[in-house]
Amino acid sequence: MKRLAGGYAGIGFDLAALVAVVVTALSMSLTVASRASAAALTEVTNFGANPGNLRMYLYVPDRVAPRPGVLVAMHGCNGWAPGFHQGTEFASLADRYGFIVVYPQANKSANGMSNCFDVWSNEALRHGGGSDPVSIVSMATYVLQRYNGDPQRVFATGFSSGAMETNNLLATYPDVFRAGAPFAGVPYGCLGPAGCGDKTPKQWGDLVRNAYPGYTGPRPRVMAWHGTADSVLPYSMLQEEADQWTDVHGLSQTPASTDSPQSGWTRRVFGSGQVEAYTVTGAGHDLPHRGMAAYAIHFFGLDDGSATPTTSPGGAGPIKGVGSGRCVDVPGAATADGTAVQLWDCNGRTNQQWTQTSAGELRVYGGKCLDAGGSGNGAKIQIYSCHGGANQKWRVNTDGTITGQQSGLCLDAVGQGTANGTQLQLYTCHGGANQKWARTG
Repeated sequence: MKRLAGGYAGIGFDLAALVAVVVTALSMSLTVASRASAAALTEVTNFGANPGNLRMYLYVPDRVAPRPGVLVAMHGCNGWAPGFHQGTEFASLADRYGFIVVYPQANKSANGMSNCFDVWSNEALRHGGGSDPVSIVSMATYVLQRYNGDPQRVFATGFSSGAMETNNLLATYPDVFRAGAPFAGVPYGCLGPAGCGDKTPKQWGDLVRNAYPGYTGPRPRVMAWHGTADSVLPYSMLQEEADQWTDVHGLSQTPASTDSPQSGWTRRVFGSGQVEAYTVTGAGHDLPHRGMAAYAIHFFGLDDGSATPTTSPGGAGPIKGVGSGRCVDVPGAATADGTAVQLWDCNGRTNQQWTQTSAGELRVYGGKCLDAGGSGNGAKIQIYSCHGGANQKWRVNTDGTITGQQSGLCLDAVGQGTANGTQLQLYTCHGGANQKWARTG
């Protein structure tokens, strides 16, 4: 484990802090409410080749989708697979969408830390080398075979050490994992001989390319998250991850778009979405926070194409106009069908609280939907009793626009207005600030 110690020291990791923070984060995560489901976490033995001597825990929801996707979700150092299962939202999302979650249990120790995933040994850093990556691939293969899973929908995610292993799996097994979402991690190879010091994007990219020499297939997409106040793994690691994976995909290091999906989050999208980097302002070494898992599941496509989440599952919040700074509002808290919505000063009241459903609806008061009164330019935007029609289905896009599924037109503040009382309409998308929207809660 000497290599691991050197790697941490090379980027100024405080190992005592890591132990304290991870244990604290784990204890906090266990307060997440349990799900109302008969499904249970079970341990699987004899799942195949296991050179890392890992344990496999499996969550199969009560309703499994046909040809289900498979998500590998990995805990941090000093963590436990059952704790990561209980303290994150991946299983509740599996209940909703029918995919299967694998929770590997790590067992490596170094510098007073236990239960870390191997991301530093020569075996772990190359395709087919052995150690933990081979064990985890065996787990995914077991699920694909046992549950008739879809090999085109296998994904990885994790926190801290689990985030490091996520990047490791994407580099060493791009033929298995289609995308990954590391939460508070470091680039692939950072804890290996190359070290964690600053590198050019090409140098980071070369590490990935050398992990599987001769591989010419598609590369996994990556959604990386990091808090600006992370005192264990420096926030600068997020940029190194972005540099690495944009180079692997042959993309510019300049984002194609930047937005704020929720308060305190900054999302940079590279290329056409092959790489996304999320900055979480003020967050420490305690990701993912509530609601973040839903974004990862959407990025993977495991939600079967539902619109981008606008809030935590089951929650409600305001939708703020980027150009106006005002919220989408039902005038006078009216409930009558056909009431036109407007812009108004954000006040946190129920007539400004919108919940996005898995069906793509934007609901207010629970049973009223944001409704397009037509399908052409200038169509009135109103509330109406939810009935499942296409004019009540919306797509929330990575560029901040909200488009009607029926019309393909954008939710638009009439006349580029910004004042209280400005009404909303459908209009051809043109990229203006009056067609950009963000969560504020």
